[in-house]
Amino acid sequence: MKKDELTAIVEKAIANEDEANRFYQALADKVTDPAAKDTLLYLAKEELKHKAYLERYRQESFISNATEIDKIPDCRVAEFAGSPGVSYNLGSKEAYLLAAARELNSYNLYAGMAALHPEGDIRNMLLQMANEELKHKEKVEYLYSNTAFVQTDGG
Repeated sequence: MKKDELTAIVEKAIANEDEANRFYQALADKVTDPAAKDTLLYLAKEELKHKAYLERYRQESFISNATEIDKIPDCRVAEFAGSPGVSYNLGSKEAYLLAAARELNSYNLYAGMAALHPEGDIRNMLLQMANEELKHKEKVEYLYSNTAFVQTDGG
């Protein structure tokens, strides 16, 4: 792969992480529940960590020591529940669904980009980023499920 092709891939990924950070910050401003707000701000910070990782990769090309990719359980809540519209005074359930949909889109971006490359450092880096997005998706789907389907005393 040519250096300029790799640079274009990494630049697209960096822009995606930057946009995700802005998305979560804006969504946090619309949510009324303090716990949901904290979760969305946490996700915004996570996206900045991903951006920093990609920027280090772009600068130092150290990806050859990428870690093993864990298998993340995917309950597919975002795929089945859909994504609500963004509005002010957004409830926790809706915020978590929006976050899950966003993470799914990011996962699909990285997984799709990885599929375009042969085995090697670039593919491993993209799969690692896809895995990180899937971890976030799993977390917000868990929060959604516990918010939408509250456990009662009766079981």
